[in-house]
Amino acid sequence: MAGITNLPTDLLRSFIAVVELGGHSRAGAALGRSQPAISLQIRRLEELVRAPLLTQEGRTILPTPAGEALLSYAREMMRINDEAVGYFHRSDKTGVLRIGLPTDYAVAFLQGTLTRYIRDHAEVELEVHCDLSRELHQHLRSDDLDIIVAVMPTARMPYLSRMWSEQPIWAAAEDFRPEAHKPVPLGAHPEGCDYRARMIQALDAIERRWRIVYTGPGISGLQNAVGNGLCVTALTRATMLPGMRTLTEAEGFPALEPLRVGLFYKHPRMSAAGLQLVSDLVADLDSVGSGIQAVSA
Repeated sequence: MAGITNLPTDLLRSFIAVVELGGHSRAGAALGRSQPAISLQIRRLEELVRAPLLTQEGRTILPTPAGEALLSYAREMMRINDEAVGYFHRSDKTGVLRIGLPTDYAVAFLQGTLTRYIRDHAEVELEVHCDLSRELHQHLRSDDLDIIVAVMPTARMPYLSRMWSEQPIWAAAEDFRPEAHKPVPLGAHPEGCDYRARMIQALDAIERRWRIVYTGPGISGLQNAVGNGLCVTALTRATMLPGMRTLTEAEGFPALEPLRVGLFYKHPRMSAAGLQLVSDLVADLDSVGSGIQAVSA
């Protein structure tokens, strides 16, 4: 059709690789092309979109504002392209796949996704690592993990595929009644947890006293502590259990700041098995109702 511009997937794949791997030479090595060939592809892509896509600051190559905009489209286009190819190359999905999740997601809806994936892809060995988001980001950067779901400290981060917002809520046992003259008994994951930080910030902002009475890395232990009336904490609606209730501002518990959460992976280094899992995770994330809302990356 006249007037329609097509963006070739090989150009988009090279562009993503340059940004994510930090240079034309590294992208070429990952894609089996020479550095000049990668440079030619980037120039061709810039001609097609009619905008410069990369800039250099010192020895660091970064996307321009136009490049940032294209990057979001390119990652999604490549994911769909590779999902389609993967459908016809199902026998290629083998190997070990390492995924990192915050504890809450491991016990909420993503566990179902992983269980279905293992059932449908018995030839793939799946390794799940649960940790604080800051540690998951580090493990992805150092190639110790292939895919992570993690809280985002900033709106723009490397390797981001999908981003959404999540609203934490105050959770307590149904019979818990806060006492204004006593410090709020808090339960939390260890220092560095974003939920922990938001609880403390919210209470400090209204000058309400608090003390940590329970600390543990696992979500089930925290849920039990809340359900037994030992403490209150911040949870998501997906991790609220029977016997719990939401504490309100009228009871002295101000609204908690929402969290920005992302799905991250290094596309140039992802296997066919990994790309299929990414597609499964995206489908489940998009289907989730209240509590998690997909937003544009």
